[in-house]
Amino acid sequence: MIYIKYVKRIIDLILAFLLLPIVLPVIFILAIFIKLEDQGNVFYAGPRLGQYGRIFKMLKLRSMKETSQDIRNVDGSTYNGENDPRLTRIGRMIRKTSLDELPQVINVIKGEMSIVGPRADLPDHLALYTKKELRKLDVKPGITGYTMAYYRNSISWEEKKKYDCYYVNNISFWLDVRIFFKTIATVLLRKNIYIAENYNDKIKSGK
Repeated sequence: MIYIKYVKRIIDLILAFLLLPIVLPVIFILAIFIKLEDQGNVFYAGPRLGQYGRIFKMLKLRSMKETSQDIRNVDGSTYNGENDPRLTRIGRMIRKTSLDELPQVINVIKGEMSIVGPRADLPDHLALYTKKELRKLDVKPGITGYTMAYYRNSISWEEKKKYDCYYVNNISFWLDVRIFFKTIATVLLRKNIYIAENYNDKIKSGK
């Protein structure tokens, strides 16, 4: 499909370079607050599954304390709760506003991510995909996507995978446009930031 192979990448680069002059000053200001509160690294570069299963380092502004442990939900997805004690004060704010995702514009410029695409999963999640779910790796993961725009963190990982596959099977310019503007509305209204706490009652932790 011409849109997926060529047009989408051109649009990604245009948007990324247009956003860069806006994003960089915001990142710089937030980096100062992160450093003042918790010292340590300003950025978090976590390994994620990219297109065709290639592993890349997805950039984020660090929202957790430097010594935080990795905590997972029972389905293997990363824990994300409103009362997560691992979050710093500035981290809680940038999570709610999704400002922690801003450095991913660099991932887009490098060709590792797209502005709109499926959510990027952890490398060890690959073993948990069904054959049908592997379809989501046919395209680049996105800074935002169908699940981010319409559900954010309010649904389970299994549901997120289902909607990611729906996106890949129905990808088009107009669907990307809808998702882009729906994301803006979702973030501004601060909707669906966290999954229901009762879903996270059973969690497992590890290094």
